[in-house]
Amino acid sequence: MAFRFSGTKVKWILDNVDGAREKAQAGDLLFGTIDTWLVWKLTGGDSHVTDVTNASRTMMFNIHELRWDDDLLSMLGVPHSMLPKVASSSEVYGETTSNLLGAPITISGMAGDQQAALFGQACFEEGMAKNTYGTGCFMLMNTGEKAVKSENGLLTTIAWKVGDRVEYALEGSIFVAGSAVQWLRDGLKFFADARESEKLAANIDSSDGVYVVPAFVGLGAPYWDSDTRGAIFGLTRGSGKEQVTRATLESIAYQTKDVLMAMEADSKIQLKDLHVDGGATANNYLMQFQADILGVPVERPVVTETTALGAAYLAGLAVGFWKDKNDIANNWQIDQSFEPNMGNTDRNELYAGWKKAVKAAMTFK
Repeated sequence: MAFRFSGTKVKWILDNVDGAREKAQAGDLLFGTIDTWLVWKLTGGDSHVTDVTNASRTMMFNIHELRWDDDLLSMLGVPHSMLPKVASSSEVYGETTSNLLGAPITISGMAGDQQAALFGQACFEEGMAKNTYGTGCFMLMNTGEKAVKSENGLLTTIAWKVGDRVEYALEGSIFVAGSAVQWLRDGLKFFADARESEKLAANIDSSDGVYVVPAFVGLGAPYWDSDTRGAIFGLTRGSGKEQVTRATLESIAYQTKDVLMAMEADSKIQLKDLHVDGGATANNYLMQFQADILGVPVERPVVTETTALGAAYLAGLAVGFWKDKNDIANNWQIDQSFEPNMGNTDRNELYAGWKKAVKAAMTFK
């Protein structure tokens, strides 16, 4: 059971709000994730629907059989009558009411944010992966039509359903990424603008053995330790804001490597390159270090708002604006490719230091 997902929240409402369970059983109280609510409002209540990607995050959906799971519903005490229809990620779900935008507009694309970003990055082949750098990081790898069960702390999820084809993904969530840079800005007052972190990091040749473990709210994948807290290791009298800033940026790349190694172990696929998006990808130092520590090219697209782009691709695919996924892939463009230029010895030594720092942080509780 996890409080982050919808299932336990629905259970709490049904158990604690007067009359909620009776209304749900009578079909007078409906459930939906944010996509369901939006479509319901846009269509004037004509469509009560979600797609497989959003349904898969409710803790009530069977991702293998593509249906609401009777056993999970029974365990949570959630009546089937309140659940939305589950559709594919690219089809016509309904139309907006004519008075909303002046004329009915077809609604034809729906996906969870990270699945939409994976689609927007045109990661259509098995083994292709993307990482979104925001407040946290979310890395997904396409595993094709096979739902790979993780043995290394990752989430097995549905990537999308287009037509009759369902594709799956492995996902790793990093709790703290860009928010660590915000901490340097707002908490430690190292700079006034987060973009200045790139210049500070580039002012020195290395972080001089400093490691920042930004576990402000615990550690996500693949550690899943909510009790660990942030720590800085390797400080000397010569350490300053340049070293701490550089080490903070590097911590984002190290955490990404942690997740990637888990993905490669689970999928038995070695990554060829990493597609990236999100606000922090504007930091060229971070992107170059990411390529160096992974040992693969990091490719930043022209359009980095790939969640919105993926939703648009799914919608356009359903109404024939794009012919197929090959047509979409040809539309994807690289802004800059960061090639690794670090030797294996340096890469291994730096990463070993990171693992040592994480272990020490997890021990200090």
